[in-house]
Amino acid sequence: MRIKITHNDVTVGGLFRRTMHEVCVRVDFTHEEKQIIRQRDLMETKIMDRRPANARDDDPDDWFELRLKHLVRRKTDRFKCATPSEAKIYEETLIDALRMVKLWLGDNADPAEGRIIEL
Repeated sequence: MRIKITHNDVTVGGLFRRTMHEVCVRVDFTHEEKQIIRQRDLMETKIMDRRPANARDDDPDDWFELRLKHLVRRKTDRFKCATPSEAKIYEETLIDALRMVKLWLGDNADPAEGRIIEL
C-alpha cells in the first residue's frame, strides 16, 4: 500500500468566499491487497467517520464516511478543513486509520487454522 497525501488551499462559496484547507489522499494498493478486498467482499467497509468543514447541518453523516471502495478506485479523495491545524490533525487520523487497514488486510489474507490448546 502506497499513500500520497497533499494539502491544498481552495476557495469556496459564491458571494461569501472563504479559503478552505483541503487534504487530498490517494492510495495505491498492491495487487495482492486488491485481491483480498475483492475475494473477501470488503469494498463497503467503513474506514472512518468524518464531516468536512463545509458540510451543512442537515447533511446526513453517512454522506461523508470514508469507505474502502473510495480508495480502491484510485481516485483522489478530497476532504476540506477550516484551518491548517484541522487539516494536519485530519491527516494524522487518516494515517492511523490506514495503518489499521493495512494490518486488517493482512489478517484477512488467510483463513484461521485450527489449533490445539491444553489447559
